[in-house]
Amino acid sequence: MKAVILAGGTGTRLRPLTKLLNKHMLPVGRLPMICYGLNSLRAAGITDILLVTGPDALGDFASFLGGGREYGVSLTYRVQEEAGGIAQALELARPFVGEDGKFVVLLGDNLFEEPLKPHLDAFRAQADGAMVLLKRVPDPERYGVPVFDEAGRIAHIDEKPAAPRTDSCVTGIYMYDGTVFDLIKQQTPSQRGELEITDVNNAYAAKGKLDYRHLSGWWTDAGTFGSLLEASHKLMGDAP
Repeated sequence: MKAVILAGGTGTRLRPLTKLLNKHMLPVGRLPMICYGLNSLRAAGITDILLVTGPDALGDFASFLGGGREYGVSLTYRVQEEAGGIAQALELARPFVGEDGKFVVLLGDNLFEEPLKPHLDAFRAQADGAMVLLKRVPDPERYGVPVFDEAGRIAHIDEKPAAPRTDSCVTGIYMYDGTVFDLIKQQTPSQRGELEITDVNNAYAAKGKLDYRHLSGWWTDAGTFGSLLEASHKLMGDAP
């Protein structure tokens, strides 16, 4: 199985730091943020990784990570020329992952405690479709929130609902089969002009092919100063 790490974006909530560095290069504990995703994937047995970032940050990532040998992985880079959403960035991975196999996607600012391998093994055993990892949080209205049908399957995902129907949110850890690229092609830009990953996940849900598992350990999207500080405290001892 291959992996894709999405590490673009402007990091507006972390300015002025992100005027100096791409947010995924900011220090968290003893390492730059991007390193934790690499370490998690390597520990799960995934070493063939595509990193998608913007043109301004590519040089910094390539200079620091090189081909990934120091982290026990093989890195390939693709550039998202302009901000067009997570789904648009993911579409750039088509030549890398192909259209027949399964792969995992990490948003580079998602930091988490538990191993990925059990979740990846469950997805490998899944016949087809997609899987998302959920986490119970005190503020689900900040995220995409799953709505379950009577059978307990995800019927659809509400993006940042004012009145969430559950305390679970969709984390930035996604697993897809090769049909994801056709589903991305079928999407239209949202009101903010981006191809939204929630729309892609909802396309799977509409087909009854969006499975899920829950993360039991801590998780954060380290995109604010508060969550960045919290993650730093939790990860101080996590170094290669």
